[in-house]
Amino acid sequence: MSKKRKNTQARRGLSAYLRKPAVQLGLVALVALLVFAIASAAGGAKDGALARDISVDEAYRMYKNGVFLLDVRTQEEWDEYHVPNATLIPLDELPNRLNEIPQGKEVVVICRSGNRSQEGRDILLNAGYNAASVIGGIKEWYAKGYDIEGAPAQ
Repeated sequence: MSKKRKNTQARRGLSAYLRKPAVQLGLVALVALLVFAIASAAGGAKDGALARDISVDEAYRMYKNGVFLLDVRTQEEWDEYHVPNATLIPLDELPNRLNEIPQGKEVVVICRSGNRSQEGRDILLNAGYNAASVIGGIKEWYAKGYDIEGAPAQ
């Protein structure tokens, strides 16, 4: 048998094998498992790490237990109302003020509605901090009746 014929037979054999529905289903399942494993590793909390996004209720519980609460809104928003004892570092200043955030402590990041806090959380995570973002932000915090200084404009 010639070398060319052996190659053709090998390709046909593999091709025929890959056309079997059970093999195709197995490959799809394998790819799905790999995607799930990668997504879990990237998005899930590691041992001792905060979940990436937390509810206002969870944030309030952590606040009552002394977590470092970082507000990334603007000074004007802060002046209107804010959580007592939170630390204000506007989002655009955060990369240059990381030295003001304690290392080795959980950090909960809050903003008005939850969008900027996700950006702030990501900046902190990339800098090696254990950080989470509050879903719903201070608007949700206020709506729940949790501790606040000042009041939002009506």
